Amino acid sequence: MNYLVIGSGGREHAIAWRLMSDGSAKNVFVAPGNGGIDPSYRVAIQPDDFNGLYKFCVDKKIDMVIVGPEVPLVNGIVDFFNEKKIPCFGPTQRAAMIEGSKLFAKRIMETYSVPTAGHWDFSGSDEIKNFINEQGTFPLVIKLDGLAAGKGVIVAQSRAEALEFVEEHVKSDSRVFAEEFLDGEEASVLGISDGHTILPLVAAQDHKRVFDGDKGPNTGGMGAYAPAPVVTPERLEFIRKKVLQPVIDGMRSEGIPFKGILYAGVMIGKDWIKVLEFNARFGDPETQVILPLLDVKLGDLIQAAVNEKLSDFNLKFKKSHAITVVVAAGGYPGRYTKGKVISGINKVTNPVMVFHAGTDTVSGKTVTSGGRVLNVTSTGKTLLEARNSVYASINNISFEGSFFRKDIGYRALGGKK
Repeated sequence: MNYLVIGSGGREHAIAWRLMSDGSAKNVFVAPGNGGIDPSYRVAIQPDDFNGLYKFCVDKKIDMVIVGPEVPLVNGIVDFFNEKKIPCFGPTQRAAMIEGSKLFAKRIMETYSVPTAGHWDFSGSDEIKNFINEQGTFPLVIKLDGLAAGKGVIVAQSRAEALEFVEEHVKSDSRVFAEEFLDGEEASVLGISDGHTILPLVAAQDHKRVFDGDKGPNTGGMGAYAPAPVVTPERLEFIRKKVLQPVIDGMRSEGIPFKGILYAGVMIGKDWIKVLEFNARFGDPETQVILPLLDVKLGDLIQAAVNEKLSDFNLKFKKSHAITVVVAAGGYPGRYTKGKVISGINKVTNPVMVFHAGTDTVSGKTVTSGGRVLNVTSTGKTLLEARNSVYASINNISFEGSFFRKDIGYRALGGKK
């Protein structure tokens, strides 16, 4: 089969790698791709150019489109390809609102009894400012309603911090809400759905803060590992029965069937599990640790979802561990400089893999083009074995200003850093 993967990050590189390495595909093209994609398979078409992507699919006889990022999903790319009779893996525009509108997601959760944090809705900055000034309990979570590229949420430790966030990010007509702070351990549980059945993938844990010890501002993710031991088999079954399946059933009952990846970001306490948010696509960097552990062909799994045959699919994962560490550009997640020449990637050998994220190719050299530049990934019989392989390999890679967290996986390793 011929696949077109839409996106330009480490997630898309990992999807393309998996499709080729497990024999799912004859050809995998990536649009627009990055410096890690073979130039012969890198397509210079942006994810918002639906007509351009369609013409490419016709020219190259593409059998399946796989959408990585959330923006084209929310903008209706799956609906577009469905109308063109080209199979496209991902939720429709209406179904993608589970990520595109946090208030829509809250309504779905409340309607179908999915456990989540209590919240208060507001229209505009004045309303929420009044609430914050009257609020006596902190930390307090504040979330913007729509897509915000990971910058629409703050866990405010004080009234002053909450008001500063509102002043900078909330407009007079913005939809925004405050949410109770949940103190526990976060995990990412992704499930693949055909609109009826949803099968959980191996649970992962992301590291969102930029510095060691979970310090500093939030990022798109500085690393991840799987499986996450905090998600025991019993907890995974609870999440399937009480979180993932009720959402799939509820949305179908409302005439909004969800086909694709439903990503539940959950908080786990001693005797409770609550949903923080839903995403409507493969997570990044979680995908980079989930796919290496998959023990079936990714193409077969996606075909089963598109064809509504997941109820008969035997989903299996290897009894191994995977970890990915993000190498970032100096200054990230703030301002950073692009165009730095990257060296040493060719020194990385099996079992370590390097998924490119923010890279490009200029005059035959691989250079930085984003904040999260590389995802250095490995598998092992134990998490410690995988982590040791990754950190030994990272020392071979360099570019001016590069940095990375040195403690990815520390929760699962009992605090070892």
